[in-house]
Amino acid sequence: LIPQVEDTLNLVKRIEKTGIAAIAVHGRKKEERPQHPVHCDVIKAISEAVSIPVIANGGSHDFIKEHTDIETFQKATAASSVMIARAAMWNPSIFRKEGFFPLKEVMQEYIKYAVRYDNHYTNTKYCLCQMLREQLETTQGKKLHAAQSTREICEAFEMADFYEETTAIFEAKKTSSETETQDKDDQMEDPDVIKMAVRFDKREYPPQITPKMYLLEWCRKEKHPQPVYETVQRPLDRLFCSVVTVAEQKYRSTLWDKSKKLAEQSAAIVCLRTLGVPEGRLCEGENQLINKRKREVQELLNNRDSGEDPAEPSQKKANCIEENSDMKLSQM
Repeated sequence: LIPQVEDTLNLVKRIEKTGIAAIAVHGRKKEERPQHPVHCDVIKAISEAVSIPVIANGGSHDFIKEHTDIETFQKATAASSVMIARAAMWNPSIFRKEGFFPLKEVMQEYIKYAVRYDNHYTNTKYCLCQMLREQLETTQGKKLHAAQSTREICEAFEMADFYEETTAIFEAKKTSSETETQDKDDQMEDPDVIKMAVRFDKREYPPQITPKMYLLEWCRKEKHPQPVYETVQRPLDRLFCSVVTVAEQKYRSTLWDKSKKLAEQSAAIVCLRTLGVPEGRLCEGENQLINKRKREVQELLNNRDSGEDPAEPSQKKANCIEENSDMKLSQM
């Protein structure tokens, strides 16, 4: 809410003219906090000033203690519906017409969801603390506050057995799925592909130097067509694998990578190591590709220092062709 009610109403009317379907209103000003009373009168004024549905929010502390209070808050604000935040965090069964479920049952059910869907423990811990509220000083509350993992949270609520059973099932499914995926990969595998378990680590190479560059340079030197990379992504975990073809022979790494670029570099390493060709690692000593680049840069600098334009020879050649063409035309 804006400090002046009239300003708030004018803003809401302007927003309504943009064509929105509904508007939610939190019944407090910017500087106010949950302990301040919610301004039901202002929300009601907004509800009466516009023709679109108004969703009232901010009544958890003052109004909503149980399900029947939701309707009380709605009537006090003349809103079409009610949005609930903190009261729903304290006990999600606030939406149950028949009344609350016992908090212990609600927390246990929430923990089961958190474990099954691998929710991050810090988020799980925060939500459970919101549910416990004044019970945080109990023995269970202190155990929850000290928990540093989902396992420890389960132990605080005497659900360690559930955690162990559920995680064991997940691990078994994961292993089965990985095995099935690997079997499919093996069935689809080309027997003529040379494989090796390698992975590209850029820390092992000089800046701006990669195995792909070395492989391309070698192919040019040996007068082979440039390497051709075919990369696929595995749907299960979205990892990548690349096959590189050099001189009609295919190479790939058996390890899957996080990106297409990394997968291609790994495939290039397999090819280079199979051929016994240097791949540019720092441990290999003198780097020929870097030296070649340094020579090219030095030659360019020398040409500039001597006043020669690197493009001059081609330019002179073009001029000569143009002069010869002019002479032939005049003779004709």
